[in-house]
Amino acid sequence: MKRLIPFAFVLGLFQLATPALARRVVVYDRYEGPRRTTVVVHRGWPLVRPARVVVVRPAVIAVRVTPRVYLRPVLWTSIAVTAATAPAPAMLAWTDGATLAENDDWTEFTLNVDQRGHRLWYEVTNGEVQADWAEVVFANGETQVVDFAEHTQGPGLYPLLDFANGRRIDHVRIVARATTPDAHVVLRLEK
Repeated sequence: MKRLIPFAFVLGLFQLATPALARRVVVYDRYEGPRRTTVVVHRGWPLVRPARVVVVRPAVIAVRVTPRVYLRPVLWTSIAVTAATAPAPAMLAWTDGATLAENDDWTEFTLNVDQRGHRLWYEVTNGEVQADWAEVVFANGETQVVDFAEHTQGPGLYPLLDFANGRRIDHVRIVARATTPDAHVVLRLEK
């Protein structure tokens, strides 16, 4: 019994101290910014450089095809076309885009295509974009990587890839960032 009295006394002191400890709560701001993660690439990735830490914007629709084999990468040339050589709206099979915010820094976004076409266009409609790479995944799993080599593109329409016989594209994944407060990127697939 004598041993229980000191134990009860310590337990009572702990009970009294608990409310005092509970009042020392640290409050954190709920918004900590976007979640960042390292870019995930598959076996055989053709570009040899460290993977970026990016904000990942998930695709609206889950991708149907994963890269099976990588084709030789294409080095992008930053030559904008004139309005006269741009495809007519009736010649487009698909169009989609994404808005990039400068505060997000490097961003990975995926655009679901699921269409067949002959030429893929890349357009910056407003702002400036610094792109790292684009991964074009075809319906059969073949994947073409376009290396932008971190070049900055201003507003304009740029040819991205040509497919002589036409190909069905499943989706396009791009890693880029806005170098202005916001920028808008659009991809267009010509029939």
